Amino acid sequence: MLKSTLWALIQLCSFCCEHFILHKEGTHPCFFHSTGMTPSESTERLFLQILWDWLREWTSLLRSPCFPVLFSLSVYVGCCFPYICLDLLCSRLALVRRFKIQPQSKVTWEAAWRCLCKISRNHVCFIFPLSVVHWYWKPVVSPPVAPAVLAVVKDVLACLLLFDTQYFFWHLLHHKVYWLYRFFHKEHHVYTATFSLTTEDTSVWEMMSLSFFTTLNPVLLDCHPLTEMLFFIANIYLSVEAHSGYEFPWSPHRLVPFGLYGGARHHDLHHLKFKVNYAPYFTHWDRLFGTLHTQKKSRNTETLKRM
Repeated sequence: MLKSTLWALIQLCSFCCEHFILHKEGTHPCFFHSTGMTPSESTERLFLQILWDWLREWTSLLRSPCFPVLFSLSVYVGCCFPYICLDLLCSRLALVRRFKIQPQSKVTWEAAWRCLCKISRNHVCFIFPLSVVHWYWKPVVSPPVAPAVLAVVKDVLACLLLFDTQYFFWHLLHHKVYWLYRFFHKEHHVYTATFSLTTEDTSVWEMMSLSFFTTLNPVLLDCHPLTEMLFFIANIYLSVEAHSGYEFPWSPHRLVPFGLYGGARHHDLHHLKFKVNYAPYFTHWDRLFGTLHTQKKSRNTETLKRM
């Protein structure tokens, strides 16, 4: 595994060097397809073109029906791994514990292993058959030219906003209708203090619904295959971060102004309070429906009590 990873990194470095030289000489394919672009725009596109050319070298893997499962599991475990390490250190280091939203909660090996086994089983038994159907229905297309940086940012943001809308109404419905909650969504509310691996600790129906939204949105918006992959990575990372149970100065909700993004504390309150904060990422739908809840008042009360 380590050998193959190192070999892939070496190949990527060689690609970067080769394509940088071609770009400087004006013989890179991107150079010819970027007619009408300014030098700065062409330079911005260079990195994505290098990345996309490198990915296209693995076309046989990308077109395999096994790739969605391998990609999904790899990205998911990769996003969870840093938080798993923090969970192991949390009980020993006060520096880590100070960033934990519910510092009294502890993650056990049994709970983590149960989540990991369940997620792996769901991917193999349910995601893989769907991947075969999707592979047959919509073969992977590999256009030679990478998308522009601005187009990637715009499409990824549009996909996230669309997913946020879809999940908000799906989530609200599964909390308001008793039998939907009991049979399909209750599994995800086993923990009132979430940790990274609980992100996909869901029922099969919930997993399939969210996978459907994630797959459908790039198709609806006619996204480039590279943009689709970047959206998928961003979507998994933001979901894991929301369930991580940690709040850092560099957390996404602190980087987005005006309280437009909820983040880990926003979703932690949903698992704690149950009937608030239904949106996975942004806060506008919860504001409109009156389901947004923050801890500002409770924090101020605690501060006054201590004084």
